[in-house]
Amino acid sequence: MTALTTRIHLVRHGQVVGHEQPRYNGQTDVELTDVGVEQYHQLRDRLAERPISACYSSDLTRCVTGAGIICGAFGISPVRRAELRELNIGIWEGLTWAEITGRWPDEWQARLADLVNYRVPQGENLLDVQRRVMPVIREIVERHRGQEVLVVGHGGVNRVILLDVIGAPLEKMFAIEQSYGCYNIIDYYADGRATVKLLNG
Repeated sequence: MTALTTRIHLVRHGQVVGHEQPRYNGQTDVELTDVGVEQYHQLRDRLAERPISACYSSDLTRCVTGAGIICGAFGISPVRRAELRELNIGIWEGLTWAEITGRWPDEWQARLADLVNYRVPQGENLLDVQRRVMPVIREIVERHRGQEVLVVGHGGVNRVILLDVIGAPLEKMFAIEQSYGCYNIIDYYADGRATVKLLNG
């Protein structure tokens, strides 16, 4: 790293209650499982030797809890940012895919056909998420030039950030895997370039 490079250690929250069935939790504040808590402890041990100077987290419990666990290794406190919340999936929040396809089959197909622009009623689309997340990431990068920073986010949010780095369209959202408790590294350079150094590790 150069003196003006910002390194973002980007993690996804750990496993959550209800993970056994595919569902959209969105901005519903679900709890971590014991496995999810352990995943954060493993991330803390993995990151312990890095010179992390700041942490930013979604303000949802599944991220804040883990950010606190990891930050204990560095003597810092996580900064909660509501802009880093998961996509708001509107009236589908907290429902399983089976429940959604049973009640809204046409709307389900409409979203699959236009993942970027389709909004579930009372929810967001991917462009909305990109518009609220990326300014925060740019702010973090500029504020912490030459430093290493932890960001604790969600599967959808992390994918939006990673797609932005590699210059891929939002349509490629699910070409990137983000497992529970996964770890990514992104270097942001002073000239505006950025590189994904580790993906879904």
